[in-house]
Amino acid sequence: MSIRIVIADDQALVRGALAALLALEPDIEVVGVAADGEEALTMVGSLAPDVCLMDIQMPGVDGIEATRLLRAASPATRVLIVTTFARPGYLRSALDAGAAGFMAKDAPAEELADAVRRVHSGLRVLDPALAEESLFEGANPLSDRERQVLRLAADGRSAAAIASEVFLSAGTVRNHLSSAIGKTGAGNRAQAVRIAQDKGWV
Repeated sequence: MSIRIVIADDQALVRGALAALLALEPDIEVVGVAADGEEALTMVGSLAPDVCLMDIQMPGVDGIEATRLLRAASPATRVLIVTTFARPGYLRSALDAGAAGFMAKDAPAEELADAVRRVHSGLRVLDPALAEESLFEGANPLSDRERQVLRLAADGRSAAAIASEVFLSAGTVRNHLSSAIGKTGAGNRAQAVRIAQDKGWV
Protein backbone atom coordinates (compact mmCIF):
# COMPACT_ATOMS: atom_id res chain seq x y z
CA MET A 1 0.00 0.00 0.00
CA SER A 2 1.41 3.39 -1.02
CA ILE A 3 1.47 6.33 1.36
CA ARG A 4 -0.96 8.80 -0.21
CA ILE A 5 0.11 12.44 0.16
CA VAL A 6 -1.13 15.95 -0.63
CA ILE A 7 1.39 18.80 -1.01
CA ALA A 8 0.35 22.36 -0.08
CA ASP A 9 2.69 25.19 -1.11
CA ASP A 10 1.94 28.59 -2.66
CA GLN A 11 5.02 28.47 -4.92
CA ALA A 12 4.28 26.45 -8.07
CA LEU A 13 7.97 25.63 -8.60
CA VAL A 14 8.34 24.23 -5.09
CA ARG A 15 5.07 22.27 -5.34
CA GLY A 16 6.21 20.75 -8.60
CA ALA A 17 9.69 19.91 -7.33
CA LEU A 18 8.42 18.27 -4.13
CA ALA A 19 5.81 16.29 -6.07
CA ALA A 20 8.37 15.13 -8.66
CA LEU A 21 10.89 14.10 -6.00
CA LEU A 22 8.44 12.19 -3.85
CA ALA A 23 6.74 10.54 -6.85
CA LEU A 24 10.07 8.77 -7.52
CA GLU A 25 9.67 6.87 -4.23
CA PRO A 26 8.10 3.43 -4.83
CA ASP A 27 5.97 3.58 -1.68
CA ILE A 28 4.72 7.20 -1.94
CA GLU A 29 1.88 8.41 -4.17
CA VAL A 30 1.22 12.14 -4.66
CA VAL A 31 -2.58 12.33 -4.97
CA GLY A 32 -2.93 16.13 -5.02
CA VAL A 33 -1.17 19.50 -4.89
CA ALA A 34 -2.68 22.66 -3.39
CA ALA A 35 -1.69 26.33 -3.78
CA ASP A 36 -2.86 27.49 -0.33
CA GLY A 37 -4.28 26.35 2.99
CA GLU A 38 -7.91 26.59 1.90
CA GLU A 39 -7.32 24.44 -1.19
CA ALA A 40 -5.39 21.96 0.96
CA LEU A 41 -8.36 21.62 3.33
CA THR A 42 -10.77 21.00 0.45
CA MET A 43 -8.40 18.47 -1.11
CA VAL A 44 -7.81 16.61 2.15
CA GLY A 45 -11.57 16.53 2.71
CA SER A 46 -12.20 14.84 -0.65
CA LEU A 47 -9.06 12.68 -0.98
CA ALA A 48 -8.40 11.71 2.68
CA PRO A 49 -4.62 11.33 2.17
CA ASP A 50 -2.36 9.67 4.75
CA VAL A 51 -0.01 12.67 4.98
CA CYS A 52 -0.23 16.36 4.02
CA LEU A 53 3.00 18.26 3.41
CA MET A 54 2.22 21.83 4.46
CA ASP A 55 4.08 25.09 3.89
CA ILE A 56 3.67 27.81 6.56
CA GLN A 57 3.51 31.16 4.81
CA MET A 58 0.67 30.99 2.30
CA PRO A 59 -1.98 33.57 1.36
CA GLY A 60 -5.38 33.39 3.07
CA VAL A 61 -5.32 30.46 5.48
CA ASP A 62 -1.66 29.98 6.47
CA GLY A 63 -0.07 26.59 7.15
CA ILE A 64 -0.41 26.74 10.95
CA GLU A 65 -4.14 27.54 10.85
CA ALA A 66 -4.67 25.05 8.01
CA THR A 67 -2.97 22.36 10.11
CA ARG A 68 -5.28 23.09 13.05
CA LEU A 69 -8.39 22.94 10.84
CA LEU A 70 -7.17 19.89 8.93
CA ARG A 71 -6.45 17.90 12.11
CA ALA A 72 -9.94 18.69 13.40
CA ALA A 73 -11.63 17.73 10.12
CA SER A 74 -9.47 14.75 9.15
CA PRO A 75 -7.72 13.31 12.26
CA ALA A 76 -6.37 10.33 10.28
CA THR A 77 -4.30 12.64 8.02
CA ARG A 78 -0.89 13.42 9.50
CA VAL A 79 0.69 16.82 8.79
CA LEU A 80 4.37 17.34 7.98
CA ILE A 81 5.36 21.02 7.86
CA VAL A 82 7.97 21.64 5.15
CA THR A 83 9.06 25.28 5.16
CA THR A 84 11.71 27.81 4.22
CA PHE A 85 10.91 29.59 7.49
CA ALA A 86 12.67 27.29 9.93
CA ARG A 87 12.13 29.37 13.09
CA PRO A 88 11.66 28.14 16.66
CA GLY A 89 8.36 29.99 17.16
CA TYR A 90 6.90 28.38 14.04
CA LEU A 91 7.98 24.93 15.24
CA ARG A 92 6.18 25.40 18.53
CA SER A 93 3.05 26.83 16.84
CA ALA A 94 3.01 23.96 14.33
CA LEU A 95 3.21 21.33 17.06
CA ASP A 96 0.50 23.12 19.07
CA ALA A 97 -1.69 23.04 15.93
CA GLY A 98 -1.24 19.27 15.67
CA ALA A 99 1.59 18.82 13.15
CA ALA A 100 3.47 15.52 13.43
CA GLY A 101 6.65 16.82 11.84
CA PHE A 102 8.58 19.96 10.94
CA MET A 103 11.51 20.25 8.56
CA ALA A 104 13.25 22.73 6.29
CA LYS A 105 12.74 22.72 2.51
CA ASP A 106 16.47 22.45 1.92
CA ALA A 107 16.62 18.99 3.53
CA PRO A 108 17.93 16.25 1.18
CA ALA A 109 15.23 14.39 -0.81
CA GLU A 110 15.87 11.08 0.95
CA GLU A 111 15.41 12.77 4.33
CA LEU A 112 12.08 14.19 3.20
CA ALA A 113 10.85 10.81 1.96
CA ASP A 114 12.00 9.21 5.21
CA ALA A 115 10.17 11.92 7.20
CA VAL A 116 6.94 11.16 5.26
CA ARG A 117 7.30 7.45 6.13
CA ARG A 118 8.02 8.13 9.79
CA VAL A 119 5.15 10.59 10.20
CA HIS A 120 2.84 8.09 8.46
CA SER A 121 3.92 5.35 10.88
CA GLY A 122 2.89 7.51 13.84
CA LEU A 123 6.27 8.98 14.77
CA ARG A 124 7.13 12.64 15.21
CA VAL A 125 9.84 14.14 13.00
CA LEU A 126 11.56 17.38 14.01
CA ASP A 127 14.55 19.27 12.68
CA PRO A 128 16.98 18.57 15.58
CA ALA A 129 18.77 21.95 15.56
CA LEU A 130 15.47 23.80 15.49
CA ALA A 131 13.97 21.63 18.23
CA GLU A 132 16.95 22.44 20.47
CA GLU A 133 16.70 26.15 19.67
CA SER A 134 12.98 26.06 20.42
CA LEU A 135 13.63 24.60 23.87
CA PHE A 136 15.97 27.45 24.75
CA GLU A 137 13.80 30.17 23.19
CA GLY A 138 10.83 29.36 25.42
CA ALA A 139 7.22 29.96 24.52
CA ASN A 140 5.92 32.85 22.43
CA PRO A 141 5.44 35.68 24.96
CA LEU A 142 3.03 37.65 22.77
CA SER A 143 -0.74 37.54 23.27
CA ASP A 144 -3.04 36.91 20.27
CA ARG A 145 -3.89 40.64 20.13
CA GLU A 146 -0.21 41.65 20.28
CA ARG A 147 0.60 39.25 17.44
CA GLN A 148 -2.31 40.63 15.44
CA VAL A 149 -1.33 44.30 15.81
CA LEU A 150 2.36 43.53 15.13
CA ARG A 151 1.44 41.71 11.93
CA LEU A 152 -0.59 44.73 10.81
CA ALA A 153 2.18 47.12 11.89
CA ALA A 154 4.68 45.24 9.71
CA ASP A 155 3.79 47.27 6.61
CA GLY A 156 4.10 50.58 8.45
CA ARG A 157 0.43 51.41 8.98
CA SER A 158 -0.46 53.82 11.81
CA ALA A 159 -2.07 52.90 15.14
CA ALA A 160 -5.28 54.57 13.90
CA ALA A 161 -5.28 52.49 10.69
CA ILE A 162 -4.68 49.29 12.68
CA ALA A 163 -7.41 50.29 15.15
CA SER A 164 -10.04 50.64 12.44
CA GLU A 165 -9.15 47.21 11.08
CA VAL A 166 -9.32 45.34 14.40
CA PHE A 167 -12.20 47.35 15.91
CA LEU A 168 -10.20 48.74 18.84
CA SER A 169 -9.39 52.31 19.85
CA ALA A 170 -6.07 53.76 18.68
CA GLY A 171 -5.04 54.04 22.35
CA THR A 172 -5.63 50.32 22.93
CA VAL A 173 -3.62 49.48 19.79
CA ARG A 174 -0.78 51.69 21.05
CA ASN A 175 -0.90 49.83 24.39
CA HIS A 176 -0.67 46.46 22.61
CA LEU A 177 2.24 47.73 20.48
CA SER A 178 3.99 49.09 23.55
CA SER A 179 3.54 45.78 25.37
CA ALA A 180 4.87 43.85 22.35
CA ILE A 181 7.90 46.16 22.14
CA GLY A 182 8.61 45.47 25.82
CA LYS A 183 8.20 41.70 25.50
CA THR A 184 10.47 41.46 22.47
CA GLY A 185 13.11 43.72 24.05
CA ALA A 186 12.93 46.04 21.04
CA GLY A 187 13.52 49.79 20.93
CA ASN A 188 10.59 50.57 18.62
CA ARG A 189 7.73 48.92 16.76
CA ALA A 190 9.76 48.23 13.57
CA GLN A 191 12.36 46.38 15.67
CA ALA A 192 9.62 44.52 17.53
CA VAL A 193 8.12 43.36 14.21
CA ARG A 194 11.54 42.21 12.96
CA ILE A 195 12.39 40.33 16.18
CA ALA A 196 8.96 38.67 16.32
CA GLN A 197 9.23 37.64 12.65
CA ASP A 198 12.75 36.28 13.10
CA LYS A 199 11.63 34.15 16.02
CA GLY A 200 8.48 32.98 14.25
CA TRP A 201 6.19 34.61 16.83
CA VAL A 202 3.96 36.37 14.25
